[in-house]
Amino acid sequence: MARPKCRRNRLMRVAALTAALSALALGGCVGGFGDGRAARRASPPRAELSPPAEVPLGGAPAPSAATPGTPLTPAASGGNRIGSGAVKVALVLPLTGTGVAVGSAMRNAAQLAYDEAQQPDLTVLVEDDRGSPDGARDATQDALKQGADIVLGPVFAANVQAAAVPAKAAGKPVIGFSTDASVAARGVYLLSFLPQPEVDRIVDESVADGKRSFAALIPETAYGNAVEAEFREAVARKGARVAAVERYAPGAPGPAVERLARVITGAGATADALFIPETAEAMPAVAAALTKAGYNPARIRPIGTALWSEPALFALPALQGGRFASPDRNGFSSFSGRYQARFGAAPPRVASLAYDAVMLSAALTRQYGSQRFAETTLTNASGFAGTDGTFRFRPEGLSERALAVYEIRNNAATVVSPAPRVLSKPGT
Repeated sequence: MARPKCRRNRLMRVAALTAALSALALGGCVGGFGDGRAARRASPPRAELSPPAEVPLGGAPAPSAATPGTPLTPAASGGNRIGSGAVKVALVLPLTGTGVAVGSAMRNAAQLAYDEAQQPDLTVLVEDDRGSPDGARDATQDALKQGADIVLGPVFAANVQAAAVPAKAAGKPVIGFSTDASVAARGVYLLSFLPQPEVDRIVDESVADGKRSFAALIPETAYGNAVEAEFREAVARKGARVAAVERYAPGAPGPAVERLARVITGAGATADALFIPETAEAMPAVAAALTKAGYNPARIRPIGTALWSEPALFALPALQGGRFASPDRNGFSSFSGRYQARFGAAPPRVASLAYDAVMLSAALTRQYGSQRFAETTLTNASGFAGTDGTFRFRPEGLSERALAVYEIRNNAATVVSPAPRVLSKPGT
């Protein structure tokens, strides 16, 4: 009986990220690395499942910018359609109002996915939620009237909740793009970048590399609250210890660093890893305070979440040798290159979610027939191979992702532990 209670507690803690993540959801919290290298060519979609029950979502190379894609045709409701296949899929995005730039980019990503899926038997009904819950409900109802079998989107938490009401009434699943775990539910799945698996991954890798005593320097934010809870649980689960945790007001890390100095500096240091879940904007001040206090990252390794995946951080002295967990960058780099060649601009980080959602719809339609969007299909424990690596949906609606671990050295971040191709068994 302990395991279900633990799972409920973890869900409650992840839900506490709502306020903090709403600001990060569209800001590229797992942003690209901006290395400027040419995008790799993607391999054509595989016809069979490999490994067993895993649905590959990788597409063929995108058409050149001069190659026309599937034309947009007005839908009966005045929206847009991509394709003309028998299986109808709703794509609910903010095409006007709040979030329009992200919505437009995600619509482009859906177009790219459709073309790279080699003209699947889909019709993607692109619906505008006007950046509001009422708009999301209306858009979803309209798509359902047109025969949509699944709803992809919306982006914002309140809009996902609103869209889920008519979708559930119609018995249709939703794959939302919100990072607010509280809107996940049976039949409402979140294809999002959540920090909980990032914390687990970096702690697991650190323990495997011999780290047994962890200190933490955490901002007094909603994000910090939830990440601290997950950090403590992850460390305990691996049989390691938390030597000390210090919190600080955003923008004022100095006093907390001074209090923490006893366990991270000098001959009496008792920690061998320092967890700092801080944003790229705030990290320079934290790093400066650590350096001033005499912190040596070569002795006590700094570790973090995917918030660190910003090139501006890679030159900070206090982070040299530091490690963080993040989706493998190669998949998004390739997607970004193809997107830019097609549409003339770099995509926002979350655009890959719309791409993967359409690719998933195409792959499941090809391989599962009438059971393509059944709960047992969508929650297949083996997961799916997407742009950002393998992912899967849990029955309660949250997603899990295979993550790589990167190390920062000499103005760059390189993989020291690749993302696993196959996710571990649920509950392990």
